[in-house]
Amino acid sequence: MLLSERNNSGVTFTLLGFSDYPELTVPLFLVFLTIYSITVVGNIGMILIIRINSKLHTPMYFFLSHLSFVDFCYSSIIAPKMLANLVAKDRTISFIECIVQYFLFCVFVVTEAFLLVVMAYDRFVAICNPLLYTVVMSQKLCVTLVMGSYAWGFTCSLTLTCSVVQLSFYGVNRIDHFFCEFSSLVVLSSSDTHISELLLFIFATFNAVSTLIIIILSYLLIVVTVLKMHSASGLRKAFSTCASHLTAITIFHGTILFLFCVPNSKNTRLTIKVASVFYTVVIPMLNPLIYSLRNKDVQDTVTKIVSMIPSVKDDRHN
Repeated sequence: MLLSERNNSGVTFTLLGFSDYPELTVPLFLVFLTIYSITVVGNIGMILIIRINSKLHTPMYFFLSHLSFVDFCYSSIIAPKMLANLVAKDRTISFIECIVQYFLFCVFVVTEAFLLVVMAYDRFVAICNPLLYTVVMSQKLCVTLVMGSYAWGFTCSLTLTCSVVQLSFYGVNRIDHFFCEFSSLVVLSSSDTHISELLLFIFATFNAVSTLIIIILSYLLIVVTVLKMHSASGLRKAFSTCASHLTAITIFHGTILFLFCVPNSKNTRLTIKVASVFYTVVIPMLNPLIYSLRNKDVQDTVTKIVSMIPSVKDDRHN
C-alpha cells in the first residue's frame, strides 16, 4: 500500500466534465448553481423545520432529517467542484483530492440507498401494524437503523477506495467525467484492475438487489394491507403516507438502474454524464421538495416561520 501511495504521490487527474460543449458553459453553470442553491436551502431548511416543530419528532421525520443531511453532503462533495471546473481553465485534481472525493461520495450515496430502505420499513410498520408502531419503532431501533446505514456506507466506500489506492497511475490522467467516479478511475490504471472491478460488481449488485428486494417486499405487504381497508379515508391516508417516499425511491433507484443498463463506451459517455448529474445534483434538490409539497405539517411550519419574519423586522426597527 505504501508503495502504491508513493508511486501515486505526483499523479494528477484532469476532470473533462462538459468541456466538449464550450457553448453550454454559462447556461450549465447557471443551471447547476441554481439547483445546488435550492439543494442547500431545501435540505438544511428541512432539517431545521424538523427540529423546530415538535409534531415532527417522530421516527419518519427522524429518518427524513438524516436523508436531508446525506443529500446535502453528497451534493456538496460534487457540485462545487463541478461548478468551479465549468469556469476554470485548470481542471486538474490531485490523486489525494480525487480519492477523498470518491470516498466521501460513496459513503453518502450508499447510506442514502439504505436510508430509503429504512424509511420503507418504517412505512410498513406504520400501515401494517399501526397499534404497535410506537413500540416497534423505538428510539433505540431508529438510531440503530440509521447508524447501521452510515456504517455500511462507510464499509463499502472504504473497501472500494482501498482497492483504488492499491492501483498505480502515472502522470496526468484525463477523466471523462465531472467527478472522480470509480469506473473512470479504474480504467486509467496501469495495474491489474480485476480485483477492483470484481469488488465494485459485488458491492453494487448486493446494494442494488438487497435494497430493492426489501423495498418491494415492504410495499407489497403495504398494498395487501391497504386493499383490506374498507374505509375511504384510511385508503387516502395510507396513500398519502407512502406517496412521497415512493416518488423518492422511484427517482433514485430508477436512475441507478438506468446507469447499470447503459454500456460504458465512448458513444454513451454523454448519456452517463447526464444520468450522473441527475443522481448527484438533481435528486438531492428534489427530495426536500417531494417531502415538503405533500406534507401539511412541514407546510404549516414553513408558513409560521415566514409569517414571523415581518414581525422580527418590525421589532428591530422599533
